This record gives sequence, C-alpha cells and structure tokens, in this order.
Amino acid sequence: MKTIEEIKEFKYKIDEIWSIISDISRSDWVPGVKNIILDGDTRIFEMEGMGDLVERIISCNDLSYELKYSAIKTAVPIKHHLAIIRLTKVGDKTVFNWSTEIEPEVFADAIQAGMKESLKGLQQVLDS
Repeated sequence: MKTIEEIKEFKYKIDEIWSIISDISRSDWVPGVKNIILDGDTRIFEMEGMGDLVERIISCNDLSYELKYSAIKTAVPIKHHLAIIRLTKVGDKTVFNWSTEIEPEVFADAIQAGMKESLKGLQQVLDS
C-alpha cells in the first residue's frame, strides 16, 4: 500500500473552503465529473468517458474540518482506497492536506494527478 499526499495553502478562510469540501454533492471543483448522486453515505460520481466512481463517505466532520471517504467501486481493480482531507486554519489562510492510501500502488500516480487537478479546480472556484 502506498500513501500519497498533497498539501496546499490557500489565501481563503477555512470556513469558505470547508463550505465547498463539506458539500459532498458539489462537483464544480473536481475535473471530469458530469454529476454527483448521493444515496445515504454513498456518493456516485458520473465521470466523463470513465463510467461511474462510487465512494463511501466515512465521515464529514464540521468541528475538525475533516472529510474521510473510500472508493468502493471503480473502473480499475483497487484493493484499498482511503482518502482524508483535513483543513487547518493558519491566520487568515487555510492549509489543505489531502492524503490517500492506495493499493495496488500502480494507481498512485494517476490518483495523485487527479488530486493536483482537483486542487487547481478548487483554486479556480475560490477565485471566481
């Protein structure tokens, strides 16, 4: 199993970023997503040209600014996936820490690339 991590500092307040991240039905910051369907603790991403990606939301904690989720159905055979997004307030800025455990490791580079693109998308949403 491999753990990958992306850390980015944003010039925006933690509550502003959390309002986007904690809205688990929101897809405007995630590239390639046509639509999101929620079914209880399950989030279904309708992906452009890739079929559906299904995630289980493990927790979405407004007090700790932490979202945990796990991919449970993907187009490729993943044995283990656990992602955690944690926001930390640093003055008027926010540190966004996104870590993902993945097995098999062969998918780590693609997942990390997706994380980087999503962070760019989040920056664009915040800037608009």
